[in-house]
Amino acid sequence: MFSPMDEVFDAFGTAPVLVVGSGAWRSRFAVTELACLSMGAVGSAMADLSEALNLGPRPDVVVDRRLASLWFTWSIHPQGWELPPSWDAIAGDYQGRDGWIKLHTNAPHHRAAALAVLECEAEREIVAQAVRGWDIDALEDAIVAQGGAAAAMRSRAAWLAHPQGAAVSGEPLVAWDHKAGQVRAWQARPDRPLAGLRVLDLTRVLAGPVATRTLAGFGADVLRVDPASWSEPGVVPDVTLGKRCCHLDLKTPHGQDQLRALMEHADVLVHGYRPGALDAMIGTHRPQGLVEVSLDAYGWTGPWAGRRGFDSLVQMSCGIADAGMAWAGADKPHPLPVQALDHATGYFMAAAVLSALTQAIQGNGSPRARLSLARTAEVLAQLEPVLADSITGSEPADLGDWVEQTVWGPAKRVKPALRISGMPMSWDRPAGALGAAPARWD
Repeated sequence: MFSPMDEVFDAFGTAPVLVVGSGAWRSRFAVTELACLSMGAVGSAMADLSEALNLGPRPDVVVDRRLASLWFTWSIHPQGWELPPSWDAIAGDYQGRDGWIKLHTNAPHHRAAALAVLECEAEREIVAQAVRGWDIDALEDAIVAQGGAAAAMRSRAAWLAHPQGAAVSGEPLVAWDHKAGQVRAWQARPDRPLAGLRVLDLTRVLAGPVATRTLAGFGADVLRVDPASWSEPGVVPDVTLGKRCCHLDLKTPHGQDQLRALMEHADVLVHGYRPGALDAMIGTHRPQGLVEVSLDAYGWTGPWAGRRGFDSLVQMSCGIADAGMAWAGADKPHPLPVQALDHATGYFMAAAVLSALTQAIQGNGSPRARLSLARTAEVLAQLEPVLADSITGSEPADLGDWVEQTVWGPAKRVKPALRISGMPMSWDRPAGALGAAPARWD
């Protein structure tokens, strides 16, 4: 059995990490330990990069347990306004003939797919009645085939015996490959090690945006790209911190040409397209020196490698919700208290970017890295929870004094959980709306 801590630090960095503070999310699984481990991976990778850049002595890395736990939920605290709901009215868990299934209907086309299969109206009780007439595996397959997103609840044993579970457990946490190329020099300085680094962000809810938000916290110039039709009203104020956001229609030749032009002047590409999807859209060419980090939901090998998925669905598939139900003595699926797979994978992705930059500086070409939510779940499954006082939410002492003037109103942020000596995390831009910036580099 692998050691999750050894695996993480073998993948991302060698610098020691000090964990301080107290508290933990109450869960069957070691959610707070995963938060500290994934943020520590960022710190360790940044310390290695700092050394490769000759920015000074290797910095100390500290992670605060309580703050790390809180960053795994909402980092933003509106002052005088409220975040919109983050879930669609019919999204959630439903009981079929032989078990439970989760429908993920936040995106309009996923909602339409589920309703088309169920042949019912978009009312929760009507949906529940329709689901009761299905075997959950058959319904999962039908919704996925229709272009939707759903997951039947499986036990850990059933997942590990499933062809996809077996494939994921055999994958590395980070799958690396290298191509020729030298990363462009950027304006790194000791206090802002990523200043001038251009990061092209083609990700949406939630892991990828967490990764690029983290990079922006160390000075990276992040440009996020979305179609004009896309909306994440309940999430955008939390994850667009430090970024510029533009609209491009990547289904048109003009939009694809614009994306290629942006890529030519980018240093890092972060995306969440399923295997082969981005190549099918814009071709396989990547500029020399471009670092590429990508993620998917269910892993990069096995029969589900191309399946749509989200944190809440992976929790159902891989046995987390089932084990939580038994642990809590509940009569329905019991997920993690936060979307820990998304957040942890986001920090692992940020660490992968930093590690890739270090490798490139050391003459190892232009690395590419692939991660997945399902593989992060295997790390979580191997971690041992630590007995600690239960965290229930943010307190005034957890918030910074600085007030962020977002387009929705003033807000405060949770203080950074990751502290790297001489490199304070801070963001040059407040959170902003999707599509508010032009599709070009400053």
